[in-house]
Amino acid sequence: QLQLVESGGGLVQAGGSLRLSCAASRSTFFSVSPMAWYRQTPGKERELVARISSGGTTNYADFVKGRFTISRDNAKNTVFLQMNSLKPEDTAVYYCNLVYLITYWGQGTQVTVSS
Repeated sequence: QLQLVESGGGLVQAGGSLRLSCAASRSTFFSVSPMAWYRQTPGKERELVARISSGGTTNYADFVKGRFTISRDNAKNTVFLQMNSLKPEDTAVYYCNLVYLITYWGQGTQVTVSS
């Protein structure tokens, strides 16, 4: 059973930065799987933040373009989300996601941006 473990969340002031990490417990198919970061706030649906293909092609939601960067280290089975110029509206629980036959989710990490 694959597990995804996120880390790096916390409390930061507006304009600050955080770097989220998501480590996969198994390497068997990590390098061939697309990865993504989603976020969710209470009462709202989970929304896509950024995606990275197995080959490194990236896509971003419009609301994070130019501020967030997704990357992956296949040797460490880890995907990252570098978040700069954070805004209070970025406050959410952030989840990583891996798709290989089925969809796997991490447990989430809280990001809180104070104004």
